[in-house]
Amino acid sequence: MGGSVWLCLCIFVFWFKAKSFVDLSAFLLLKGIYFTFGATMFVSQARYHYHHHKKHKRRHESQISIPPSPPPEASGPSPDQNWSGVYDVRMFGAAGDGETDDTEAFKSAWDTACQVESAVLLVPSGYSFMIQSTIFTGPCQGGFVFQDDGTIMPPDGPDSWPKNYSRRQWLAFYRVNEMALQGGGLIDGRGEQWWNLPCKPHKGANKTALTTPCDSPIAIRFFMSNNLTVQGIKIRNSPQFHFRFDNCRDVYIESIRISAPALSPNTDGIHIENTNDVGIYNSIISNGDDCVSIGSGCYDVDIKNVTCGPSHGISIGSLGNHNSSACASNITVRDCMIKNSDNGVRIKTWQGGSGAVSGVTFENIHMDNVRNPIIIDQFYCLSKTCTNHTSAVYLSDIQYTSIKGTYDIRSPPMHFACSDSVPCTNITLSDVELLPAKGDVVLDPICWNAYGELQTLSIPPVSCLLEGIPRSILETDAGFCRLN
Repeated sequence: MGGSVWLCLCIFVFWFKAKSFVDLSAFLLLKGIYFTFGATMFVSQARYHYHHHKKHKRRHESQISIPPSPPPEASGPSPDQNWSGVYDVRMFGAAGDGETDDTEAFKSAWDTACQVESAVLLVPSGYSFMIQSTIFTGPCQGGFVFQDDGTIMPPDGPDSWPKNYSRRQWLAFYRVNEMALQGGGLIDGRGEQWWNLPCKPHKGANKTALTTPCDSPIAIRFFMSNNLTVQGIKIRNSPQFHFRFDNCRDVYIESIRISAPALSPNTDGIHIENTNDVGIYNSIISNGDDCVSIGSGCYDVDIKNVTCGPSHGISIGSLGNHNSSACASNITVRDCMIKNSDNGVRIKTWQGGSGAVSGVTFENIHMDNVRNPIIIDQFYCLSKTCTNHTSAVYLSDIQYTSIKGTYDIRSPPMHFACSDSVPCTNITLSDVELLPAKGDVVLDPICWNAYGELQTLSIPPVSCLLEGIPRSILETDAGFCRLN
């Protein structure tokens, strides 16, 4: 009997331990599945799913990823470990205290993540990272995401800028394809001390620039890169341009915010040069120069739902400087608001240039206290020494539709100043209603050598456009461009 009881007791204990082991194993298994699932969900949220946006067809807005939970400190996983495809810059030694130079940590994180398909370089929220002038070089594996949820900033002013570092750019991305720069973080250019240099236009004697060198860095520059997305980012106070795209293709910009004081010099919001298939949507830009400036070699550009101002407006140009050839075509600006700005929608070219701008549409633009709501200026010049030339960039097929709002009466609301030798042709105006913000209506728009037609009655009336196409254009090769 005693042996039987002992046997039963042993069986019970064995059964109980086994059951506990099974329960524990099941618990650990479920916990492992949950952890794996959670990590997968985190990475899928952090990654940007690339969509091809050729010709800017309407597409669903990408969701900006929610800032993730703080990843392990630098003493945790080593940089050689792939933390579910997410590479936190702190894992590579970045301090994020706003004072330590984190440049090498960012470069190491970039070099590692760049080699991994669909990798995420994470700048975590709650930290400020100071990095020097740096070039992030590709090519990288496809689907690369630079996820900025924290604050990134350069050294504070020219005196803190290392002498052997470039003063013309801060963060440059070179030959990087299929990349997204996104997140809810901030890029702070710390530009005030650069703006106050005596060589800046508003700081010299009588508000003219001095002749001393005046290099100032562009905050973010993409060069020779394709299939790019910039989304959700906030950037402020760049020493010079905030964004610049050179020799790029397929650029999609969505829901960004750019801010700088109205008197900050040369702080263009977005500048594109030799860049094609560009979409700029649903963004807010206030700065001391053009909200968007479109340079030579750009075509297939679509700008929609951008709030601009205070600023110098949305501009094509300046083009043709130093007797250069400039070509741009198929540019649309629609459903935008421009407020408290020196200019509204502007085309500006230098005397002596060549090439052509054609196929430009400005549609459904609301002006709020804008000094020059509609302006073509083919006598653009930054000094009093510019003279007329026998050549100019040829402007044609420029359409203004549903341009409404108020203007500052210091300038006429419409200004078409075209070259003496190469007139503007096929300018069309429809549904234009511009009233003074204060004071009396300015009844005399400016037209000089401008050909086109008024398709509907306008406010103020426009009767100065010339009819037809001048013989000088028909008999010359004005506007010859080859855009690929």
